[in-house]
Amino acid sequence: MSNNSTMPLSTGSFNRPFKFMRLLKPVFLLALYSLTGITNTQAQTNPDGNLQYIDPRIGNVGQLLEPTRPTMHLPNQMIRMYPVRANYIDDQISSFPLNMVSHRLGEVFSIKPDSQPLTAASWNQRMPYDHDLEVTRPWYYSTYLIDKDITVEFVPGKKVGIFRFGFPANTAAKSVLFNVYNDGNASWKFTNGNEVTGMETYHGDIRIYVYGLFNAKGNAGVIKDGQLSKDTSVDGRGAKSWISFAASAPDTIELKYAISYISAEQAKNNFKAEFSGTTFTGLKQAGKNAWAKVVNQIQTEGGTEAQRRSFYTALYRCNERMVDITEYGHYYSGYDKKVHATNRPFYVDDWVWDTYLALHPLRAILNPGMEADMLNSYVNMYQQSGWMPTFPVLFGDNPCMNGFHSTIMFLDDYRKGIRGFDVEKAYEGIVKNANEATMLPWENGPKCTLDDFYHTKGYFPALPKGEKETVSLVHSFEKRQAVAVTLGGAYDDWAVGQLAQELNKPQDQELFGKRGYNYKNLWNPDVKMFMPKDSAGNFINIDPKFDGGMGGREYYDENNGWTYLWQVQQDIPGLIGLMGGADDFQARLDRLFREDLGRSKYEFWAKFPDATGLVGQYSMGNEPSFHIPYLYNYAGAPWKTQKRVRFLLDVWYKDNIFGIPGDEDGGGMSAFVVFSSMGFYPITPGKPVYTIGSPVFSKVTVNLPNGKQFKLVANNCSVINKYIQSAKFNGQVLNKPWFTHEQLTSGGLLELQMGPKPNKNWGI
Repeated sequence: MSNNSTMPLSTGSFNRPFKFMRLLKPVFLLALYSLTGITNTQAQTNPDGNLQYIDPRIGNVGQLLEPTRPTMHLPNQMIRMYPVRANYIDDQISSFPLNMVSHRLGEVFSIKPDSQPLTAASWNQRMPYDHDLEVTRPWYYSTYLIDKDITVEFVPGKKVGIFRFGFPANTAAKSVLFNVYNDGNASWKFTNGNEVTGMETYHGDIRIYVYGLFNAKGNAGVIKDGQLSKDTSVDGRGAKSWISFAASAPDTIELKYAISYISAEQAKNNFKAEFSGTTFTGLKQAGKNAWAKVVNQIQTEGGTEAQRRSFYTALYRCNERMVDITEYGHYYSGYDKKVHATNRPFYVDDWVWDTYLALHPLRAILNPGMEADMLNSYVNMYQQSGWMPTFPVLFGDNPCMNGFHSTIMFLDDYRKGIRGFDVEKAYEGIVKNANEATMLPWENGPKCTLDDFYHTKGYFPALPKGEKETVSLVHSFEKRQAVAVTLGGAYDDWAVGQLAQELNKPQDQELFGKRGYNYKNLWNPDVKMFMPKDSAGNFINIDPKFDGGMGGREYYDENNGWTYLWQVQQDIPGLIGLMGGADDFQARLDRLFREDLGRSKYEFWAKFPDATGLVGQYSMGNEPSFHIPYLYNYAGAPWKTQKRVRFLLDVWYKDNIFGIPGDEDGGGMSAFVVFSSMGFYPITPGKPVYTIGSPVFSKVTVNLPNGKQFKLVANNCSVINKYIQSAKFNGQVLNKPWFTHEQLTSGGLLELQMGPKPNKNWGI
């Protein structure tokens, strides 16, 4: 049992207890149910509310690729910390960063304690720890370093943090070691025996500053020429330093520090602003209060303990990004390399290919004011750099994946009534991207010959199998991704046309409306798949399950043709028509979940490592699959959506260290869990409509920022009772599997009657 005593890691077997339960005698059953009732009552009345269900360890071991990290931070704030290790299985910690700059894109300022005499090798030593003595809460971290006999504690602020190192009593060796993570110029300097300043160069040209103050005076030193030196300052690549404290110093050494992306002086100002009378305990409580406000915005009743743990941990993950890097009226922008004055937050760190699907739509419900600030940040980035960003991070636009899906984000939010940004300037930026930017994956900047071809012919041309690349701008690993780029481009263009309609720009509406149908240009009616075409307009004969090189990137992206078969969220009726009607569409969906890989998992995953969480050819572990199980709602079989969504949540989102089926991507995947567990999903960002699935809770109450509440009541809901028998919205019979954003934000009540067997006539 760990120090997270209220949050044991579940075995994940919560969803199949019934065969066993039927064998129990009635008296024992009564006692068991009574005991369960007491436990649930205690859980619901816990003074911490839903905080008790958050477990940052969930998903800390990835299926094949990246795990989640047990990240300590305030909601959407700059300072983020986690213990640097391979994953949860790793029993050694390398160091603790003073800040994680960007999601999976690097850290700055390494710190670690030591209770042994220092040598130059001390900086490279890894630190064994005890998993069961580690405490991971969003607002607090603690671990015990076994070999060092040191307890480490940490609490985050907005631009600050506090580390505490509990050393063995009366030890003569109490040291704190500093290092850097990035290969660039860096510096450390100690003054007054307890004051430390530092600078680390991030991403080649961004200087990040730290100012810190210890609770005791010590003797400082640095590493020079590979040796310990008593100098109190050091400059250069890989700068290392330390401070040691005498045996008479407190056994608990505390470091308060602040980070700035602007200047050394601003780091000091950040320190003063947040540490005016603030103690470790006070900062910890403030962080706890901040998280309570966020996670208690959604109240749930019913469901299992494991389902609540998965749900509220997912909600915590949804608040990891974007992050506000504004420092008391100013911010550094990587988009023009300047410091700007501002009176509102400036947000960075967003991977839109992952987050436009569900994370931004979730924030549009829970915190539209913050979402407006994020949109405003995008507009600022466009004005500063000349392009609307795709993956905006601290150092500028990081052109990952493909598509300009911030276009869809703008449309979706605008249609949901979110303003607070210059929509005309935003429109200018997304039109420039659509007409002048290259669509090539992992590239940004002006268009090339392949983009001109797309604008003329309506599809991105692919190379026949084995033909060498002729366009130098094409990424050597990411390839052309010709089908994925065409489908994503059609969705983006559709969104431009729809926003043009909202802004009364009829010519653009017509132009981009037509381009929104470009997906049809790659439909092969013979194989009923979206297939690549060469520049002559001929379909290239490939195996859509397996061809295309690593990750299928010559034609698709991270997934095969079975996943990209459904990438037409903007025109689901049109896709149904291509497949021959609702019955054929439904049969094709069935086949997706049942289709064999055609080879071993070993062979398949060697080529498609991102396509994890497999059910047939369906990949739960990658973002393009999120909307697919909800498509049954459009094909006359909502009960199959209910069945599939519950199954996917039960199988792939356990409340344990393996509980995320793919790369979580800073809230992208967790937002799917939040929506699907509540019982609805934004199947088409850009259309302010939610389609209904199968809630895992008997009641969900969303406290809206406008003071109203949206409630979803699922009578008789349970693990078995997952099928909707009937529905009402605001007391009126509802016989369709969707409702609008306006109905939700007006404080609607969706009431479902649930049962163990499907009502195949509901919602068709």
